[in-house]
Amino acid sequence: MRKKPVIRFEGYTEDWEQRELGDVFEEYSEKGHPELPALTIIQGGGTIRRDKSDRSLQYDKASLANYKMVNVGDFIVHLRSFEGGLEKATTLGIISPAYHTFHGEGTDSRFYYSYFRSPKFIDLDLKPYVYGIRDGRSIDIEGMKTIEIPWTSFAEQKVIGDYIDTIDHLIILHQHKYEKMVATKNSMLEKLFPQGEAKVPAIRFEGFEGDWEKKPLSAIVMPYSDPVEVPHNGYERLGIRSHGKGVFHDYVEAGKEITTAQLHRVAAHKFIVNITFAWEHAVAVTSAEDAGKLVSHRFPQFSMADGIYDQFLKYLILDARFCHHLLLSSPGGAGRNRVLKIPEMLEYEMRIPDIEEQKQIAGYLNSLDDLIELYRIRVEKLRNIKAACLQGMFV
Repeated sequence: MRKKPVIRFEGYTEDWEQRELGDVFEEYSEKGHPELPALTIIQGGGTIRRDKSDRSLQYDKASLANYKMVNVGDFIVHLRSFEGGLEKATTLGIISPAYHTFHGEGTDSRFYYSYFRSPKFIDLDLKPYVYGIRDGRSIDIEGMKTIEIPWTSFAEQKVIGDYIDTIDHLIILHQHKYEKMVATKNSMLEKLFPQGEAKVPAIRFEGFEGDWEKKPLSAIVMPYSDPVEVPHNGYERLGIRSHGKGVFHDYVEAGKEITTAQLHRVAAHKFIVNITFAWEHAVAVTSAEDAGKLVSHRFPQFSMADGIYDQFLKYLILDARFCHHLLLSSPGGAGRNRVLKIPEMLEYEMRIPDIEEQKQIAGYLNSLDDLIELYRIRVEKLRNIKAACLQGMFV
């Protein structure tokens, strides 16, 4: 068995050991601290205080004397309702007697927390000691204590823990930026478009005035179609995500093509809708990247009328009132068995400014989307970097 990790910080050369979990972490049960805050755990999220006002976190204060104390960095396992790896205490407090608590002397909890949450530990090492059905799984604590886990000097554990903290800090930083930009966009979508019976938006770019003109969707878009024969050597297909989340592409392999004689080629800058899931807001405006992809007859396309900027319409159709109209225009039974009536959809009325104002609004919202995507990609890359490094940093 390999005794040294693939990735190592400078100055550390000694072999790592494999020690039983129960030798590294001692189970303890210190009670009699009812003055400390009562805690509960969130899988993958540490500990939080239990709140008497939250029914899901309620507890009997009379029983607090039997609660177990946990210190920051201790590990916690629930005997029943087991959901995954060991959880780490992130605050000092007391926890229900149903939990098992473990303390490691001379260990860095950040180092071991990453290991205890890893797929190797949860899916391989721990799996033999987890039993029961999915919603009622339990764990054999004594068996868990026999699992062999990596051990190296406290100094090296700390260096790795410091690195993990740095990566986590960057992930949180960019995640907050991402969430802030999403909130900004959602707020501006309300303020840059007239709401209710208003004829102008709450916020307007300088130089634009006058009421926005109300038009039915039938005056804004017109049917477009480019039918083609179904390819039999494979093709790229376009789909539309629900809840106004845009389009996606996938590949249809030869022999798995749709059983119809005809498909339709997608063009750029078109309004497109999935008539089966329009009631779930499955609408979008296509881009140059979508051109040439194929769709079935259930994805009708529409060209823009003169004076309509496609990037403006991309944001206009995100309106919740339009989503509700799509629902009303999609009769059918309960559940997901609904089909959009195109003529009824086209009756929906929207307020439209002149094209120059459309371009100004769309340009601003596109810049927000670019920032949102930038932060999303950074978070994804940092998580991938962390996962790759952790895989190489442990034996």
